[in-house]
Amino acid sequence: MTVSGSQRKAALAAQAREELDALAARGVWMAGNGYSSVVLVKGELNEGERAGAELLSGRDGDGLRAALSRQGFAPEDFCGLAAVPSPGSEPTADAARGGDGVLPVELFREALEALDPEAVILLDTTAIGLMREAYADALAAIEDFDTAMLTPGRIAPVLGRRVLPLDGFEAALGNPEDKRRMWHYLQRLKPAAAPY
Repeated sequence: MTVSGSQRKAALAAQAREELDALAARGVWMAGNGYSSVVLVKGELNEGERAGAELLSGRDGDGLRAALSRQGFAPEDFCGLAAVPSPGSEPTADAARGGDGVLPVELFREALEALDPEAVILLDTTAIGLMREAYADALAAIEDFDTAMLTPGRIAPVLGRRVLPLDGFEAALGNPEDKRRMWHYLQRLKPAAAPY
């Protein structure tokens, strides 16, 4: 039996959808395009998100999409991933191991690997802390201490991905100086060159 290219693509897409649905059932909160080259990790939810609004559907999501579009990323090329369990999700055996209200390290890493982005933007200190814990082994291999510690504004190479930590993107929107600093950090992250 011969399998066509379109059948193979459809099977791979169905497998990826099943994997993401299984993660969502375990409390992983994602929004946007799961096939994106950029994943935005948010740990400090705003009032709307805590009340059930979609992740990154507010001012911060609009600002990030606009800033990254100016950098050359496609407008649809963004996926949000919460560093905390989705509101109203039932704690699973995984979630019981997550401390301080964040996703369990193993579950966060599994979700990020399933999304398999080229770049990761950590939007706040909660997201930075979870990334440090989940990828401690890869970060320990980085020679520059500040980069290995995910100091805001420094791009860290983590298992073939570029990771840009920000220290409170949403909060920075209310302060012109902080907003300029975030824009300066985001300007460092350009789309990867085509592999051909």
